[in-house]
Amino acid sequence: MKLILAPMEGVVDFNMRQLLTDIGGFDLCVTEFVRIVDQVLSPKVYYRYCPELLTKGRTRAGTPVRVQLLGQDADYLAENAFIASELGSHGIDLNFGCPAKTVNKSKGGAVLLKTPEHIHQIVKKVREAVPLANEVSAKIRLGFDDDNLSQEIFDAVNQAGANTITIHARTKKDGYRPPAYWEKIKPLMTQPHTMQVIANGEVWNLDDYKICKIRSGCNDVMIGRGVLAKPDLAKQIMNANLSQEYTELSWQSILVHIIDSSMHNEKPKKEKYFSARTKQWLRFLQLTYPEASKLFEDIKRLKLKDDVLNMLKKHVNII
Repeated sequence: MKLILAPMEGVVDFNMRQLLTDIGGFDLCVTEFVRIVDQVLSPKVYYRYCPELLTKGRTRAGTPVRVQLLGQDADYLAENAFIASELGSHGIDLNFGCPAKTVNKSKGGAVLLKTPEHIHQIVKKVREAVPLANEVSAKIRLGFDDDNLSQEIFDAVNQAGANTITIHARTKKDGYRPPAYWEKIKPLMTQPHTMQVIANGEVWNLDDYKICKIRSGCNDVMIGRGVLAKPDLAKQIMNANLSQEYTELSWQSILVHIIDSSMHNEKPKKEKYFSARTKQWLRFLQLTYPEASKLFEDIKRLKLKDDVLNMLKKHVNII
């Protein structure tokens, strides 16, 4: 019963992966997508997207990290997949689910759901390029405008030799609007396949997780925005699966994790990073912690990391 941290573009970067895996509960993280167009990227690029490659492909807490690639050229994706594997990525994930218009216009992400044969070609090339010991996974949606091709997409990924498929249980047209149609995953698995199937979408709490597993027929679940709203959600789920008691993290504990994280240790040229990321995250935290609204009001006009950090310390009563 694995829990995977979703690769949310512009949100779950190295610092967030470190913070969330420090809290615990995740079995695997997937990076934000590395865009592949028409060249083989240098190791420097991969180290920027996935600094964990410098620590044997694991976060500070020891959670393995998998590099995600997004593109449409099978040959270039295969070459880059080989490099990422050689650098220490725990497998290669292929993004066929990104709904962003700029990505889709350049024939990447969810637009490929219209052409299952193209998806098959990409996955097959990447599978052939990556050592067999390294997993190849694909992240998809149910379809583009509708789910009429969902079985073809599923079969294309399976027949190409992928080890794992993650299904975001919505179409590109659905975007991120609730609900997630978990029940549409189960019928896809009635066809013979050899893949691990992971359900994704709209898991915000322990009850959602349990219902998702029942409706989808999946033992493994990927969680994204839910863990931003409740950072210890994976830890709570893990303990529930082990039938162990769990005391949920208090607001004060969440603040301590932020303060103890590496989010405010960025280089001077990224002075405003901590401020921007903290404000971004507070919008999710408000869904679980009412205190987050007050903190947001106190820092919304602050830009420098030391000012934001000092305000967090005031809220946690450590200065």
